[in-house]
Amino acid sequence: MHESGFVLHDSGKLRVITFHERKEWTSRELLNKEVTLPYFDFKPDESFYIDGKPPRYRSYNLRTFEDIPQVKELSEDIRFAIRVVGNVLPFKVNNYVIEELIDWDNIPEDPMFQLTFPQKTMLKPHHFDKMAAVLEKGGSKQEITETANEIRMQLNPHPAGQKDENTPQLGCETLSGMQHKYQETALFFPSQGQTCHAYCTFCFRWPQFVGIDELKFAMKESELLVAYLKEHPEVTDVLFTGGDPMIMKSRVLASYIEPLLEADLPNLQNIRIGTKGLAYWPYKFVTDKDADEMLNLFQKVSESGKHLALMGHYSHPVELETDIHKEAAKRVRATGAQIRTQSPLLRHINDSSDVWADMWREQVNQGMIPYYMFVVRDTGARHHFDIPLQEAWKIFRGAYKQVSGIARTVRGPSMSAGPGKVHVLGVSDISGEKVLTLQFLQGRNPDWNGRPFFAKYNKDAVWLDDLEPAFGEKEFFFEKEYRKKLKEDANGDSNGHSNGHANGSSGTGKSRKTESSKPVNVRKILEDVN
Repeated sequence: MHESGFVLHDSGKLRVITFHERKEWTSRELLNKEVTLPYFDFKPDESFYIDGKPPRYRSYNLRTFEDIPQVKELSEDIRFAIRVVGNVLPFKVNNYVIEELIDWDNIPEDPMFQLTFPQKTMLKPHHFDKMAAVLEKGGSKQEITETANEIRMQLNPHPAGQKDENTPQLGCETLSGMQHKYQETALFFPSQGQTCHAYCTFCFRWPQFVGIDELKFAMKESELLVAYLKEHPEVTDVLFTGGDPMIMKSRVLASYIEPLLEADLPNLQNIRIGTKGLAYWPYKFVTDKDADEMLNLFQKVSESGKHLALMGHYSHPVELETDIHKEAAKRVRATGAQIRTQSPLLRHINDSSDVWADMWREQVNQGMIPYYMFVVRDTGARHHFDIPLQEAWKIFRGAYKQVSGIARTVRGPSMSAGPGKVHVLGVSDISGEKVLTLQFLQGRNPDWNGRPFFAKYNKDAVWLDDLEPAFGEKEFFFEKEYRKKLKEDANGDSNGHSNGHANGSSGTGKSRKTESSKPVNVRKILEDVN
């Protein structure tokens, strides 16, 4: 396989080596832009094909998982548990995960099996028994659905106020397919991207996949996104999320991204795409029919002057080990895009300093940037995965000590809680009191960012809500303001913007873009966009 590059021949012609073919043009032709280079137009190594054909994606769900040959070898107890839990929490796996990532000689302990197949203890005993009883008696589809929904509503389907506190407005219109929690970053949920190549059992966005419309975030109109960014110059970053935007065909993703480029928004600097696609279906970037077209879209973003970052979700080093993954990561990076990596710390999957150190080292070896270690969110099957904060810090520190400085771009452990991203800095002894030292990496009010605060040491605490202020304080420094913001939002006093940071301001309750409370004319904005 050839790398793209240039070789100057004695003939005076510049040979342009593309991945697919070799062509020769004079340097004058190139300088005059008379030549369009097919940046990604090549046939990958034959080893990535099966009988000369690209691998075909095949998914399995609750209805079809027992067709998987390896599953047929599992005990009835394990298969029944999958059926019970899979009727409450979403379940989908694919042939790549099954054939390349799971060690079927190590079931049920295998980390990738735990990551993708429902386990009995992912429901609390009384919830498991309730659904099991319905299935054992042959309950109707309606009875199963009603039981599942009753359980789901007890699993905190929208943690950290993501539905009530983070959904913005444009004029009088609620943008149900967006979230705007932090001043600089807006999240966009493209409606065609609200599924994944496979589902992670810990996923905090599990409500997107269980068929309850009122629990979903999704939006079709890219024009509204452009309009919102024009009205909010404080936003520098757009994060496409889901689900997984990389489930979409390249032309569909382009229909969302290209309007951002064409709008020439001076405030927009960074476009991010949250994805597990590199880990769960790397063929998307190598052998799928539109792989080159997708990579050309990435290059187009880079050439526009915007920074493109794929926020790659990796939970275990095994996801990085296959040759097809290494090729996919190489191709993505060659477009000018960066790959930043993140994952929660998960009991049964990656609760080891050595695992994280190995993962960060391999990510760096493949040109990626370790970014976040998260604390698993307080939703869904959290009780199966959670780890006390003090233990999480020890695991992070143990891994951090093992890697070189180039991998120490990572931050964590971090809780994405209601007030913001709270970083556990460590356990300290201050004036004879044992405390947890914390800070905001991102706060609903930017003035909170980077400000240390202290909580009483609690060896069992797994979330911010479990902590109490240290040194006799009645509450943490941010709590009074946070309550005020929530009250303002509930009363509609946030200048037409329903997120918790009050229109992107620094806690003033006024928009950075305007001091006026005059309603926004959405129709006029859309006409301007078009």
